[in-house]
Amino acid sequence: MEKIIQLRSQAQSLELFGPGDANLRKVRDDLEVAVSARDGNVIVSGSDIAVDTAVEVIDRMQKRLLDRGRVTLEDVEDILIQVQRNIDRNVSQAITVYSAKSVIEPFTKGQQSYIDTMLNNDMTFCIGPAGTGKTYLAVAVAVSMLKKKQIRKIVLARPAVEAGERLGFLPGDIAAKVNPYLRPLFDSLEDMMEFGQVKKLTEMDIIEIIPLAFMRGRTLNEAVIICDEAQNTSPAQMLMFLTRMGRGSKMIITGDITQVDLKAGEKSGLVDAIETLSGIKGIGYTRLMEEDIVRHNLVQNIVAAYDRKGKKFANGNEK
Repeated sequence: MEKIIQLRSQAQSLELFGPGDANLRKVRDDLEVAVSARDGNVIVSGSDIAVDTAVEVIDRMQKRLLDRGRVTLEDVEDILIQVQRNIDRNVSQAITVYSAKSVIEPFTKGQQSYIDTMLNNDMTFCIGPAGTGKTYLAVAVAVSMLKKKQIRKIVLARPAVEAGERLGFLPGDIAAKVNPYLRPLFDSLEDMMEFGQVKKLTEMDIIEIIPLAFMRGRTLNEAVIICDEAQNTSPAQMLMFLTRMGRGSKMIITGDITQVDLKAGEKSGLVDAIETLSGIKGIGYTRLMEEDIVRHNLVQNIVAAYDRKGKKFANGNEK
């Protein structure tokens, strides 16, 4: 099968194709199609499904070029994932952020549903395995709302359960001691803002990244408040966190209930909250699955392998 795609702007073909035609080569290699450019057209040939997919990818590349004035290799990789996972660009929720990336889009239908849930509810619970974008998308929504001046503050909190008594043996002041546990939140922020901007907003107390215990006694108005790794909270800690919510605020609580680091027999505050608050209007729930993992392909395979092992072990015990 062969299809001819007419370029919307021949003058921008260099930007579309990328340095050394890297963008087109990425499409060719990933989809196993033949791609060539001639007289303002791109010619794609190969199997029917692969050609149709390539045409959709190149069409979205052109739209992104018109929207943003550039198409990077990272953009092409994102578009390939979206098209292959059947995410409709016209209905997907794009989140505007401060970085050169400019917008963040969902890669899976599960992620799209998660974004919708966060935007349509004042409180959202999200559970799912590593690599599904639970924290990343929550931070993106918070940053977008800050950019649009819909809120005045972002508060990112995490329980430092892993530290326990060992925290006192780490060097430095309390900020240095807890930094390793908060680092993933900084990583997400720094992907959406310049480092200097993150530092400035943190110094101005517009962005606050703190251990969960530091939130006791506060009321947070006009803020997005995120509790990450919430599976490691106790029910009492979760209640304390949830009651920090003030007027004009949004809360997002994320965690992986298969990775609880609490003491044996202690119930996760995340699980307890979902059970307790079920049915309350204004609270949304999302569960991301293995197919929503968007890190390296190996991550999805690793999660699946451990899941199979766990099920096999459980079945063996039942016998």
